[in-house]
Amino acid sequence: MRLPDLEAWAIFAAVVEHRSFSAAADAIGLSKATVSKAITRLEAQLNQSLFHRTSRRLALTEAGKPLADHAARILAEARAAEEAARDAASAPAGRIRLAAPMSFGVTNIAPVIADFLAAHPGIEIELSLSDARVDIVAEGYDIALRIADLPDSSLRARRLCGISTHIVASPAYLVDHGTPTHPNELGEHRLLSYSNITGPWRFRHPGGAEVSVRPQGPLTANSGDALVPAVVAGLGIARLPGFIIGPHLASGRAVAILEDWTPPPIGLHLLTPPSPLRPARVEALIAWLADRVRDPCMTAHATEAVR
Repeated sequence: MRLPDLEAWAIFAAVVEHRSFSAAADAIGLSKATVSKAITRLEAQLNQSLFHRTSRRLALTEAGKPLADHAARILAEARAAEEAARDAASAPAGRIRLAAPMSFGVTNIAPVIADFLAAHPGIEIELSLSDARVDIVAEGYDIALRIADLPDSSLRARRLCGISTHIVASPAYLVDHGTPTHPNELGEHRLLSYSNITGPWRFRHPGGAEVSVRPQGPLTANSGDALVPAVVAGLGIARLPGFIIGPHLASGRAVAILEDWTPPPIGLHLLTPPSPLRPARVEALIAWLADRVRDPCMTAHATEAVR
């Protein structure tokens, strides 16, 4: 049986990551000629070109695009195996790349990370805050936190807690425009939308009825925080998570409506690449997050085990 050319696959992953033969060679400590030979060797084994090459540009071919994901996984699993062996004999150390939603990351994740770093001086964290959905494997993240109703995927997922969601407006808006008592009435109102969650607003009544409403209104934003000033100013009705709108509900600047109608449940999930091998530093951060990122979510559910 012929063994796969794992070195060539790893070099291919490095070229994809660094977008040039020269940059990949510098990053992994090989000559440009060695990198070029490895890619040529892999292309010959696969009987297809992986890159379009010009003097100024390097781009994956259609055949190379799906193979890039496989190469990234091969490289990630090899690195994880080496790190696991090293970690077994020493305290957790090294860099962790963590992606988290912007608003929740600032208010609830950053303080937890600060405490973690104080307790683990050998670990470094690169924290990326964005509401955009990242490709964990392709972009090289160790952990991603995501607030959503997750679709099926090959990623390993752990639900940390539930996230409360509210339909809200300012008291002044409700005085001027009336208070909806049924989701169907929202079509007559100005709705403020969060653009990273597409599709209609869905509701379920305890009696079993389900209703969908497609939001239309004066403001769509890719940040829930950006919708709050418009809500408080009386410009419309928004659907916002409790960790963003909670203080404004408490102060009376916003009011929750349609409380008999429940939006679909969403949760905070911790995602990791599909490989069962994880460095000790990543396991340490997962345990830390699972233990501490619960109370802000206002849930009675315990954390679920990673399978």
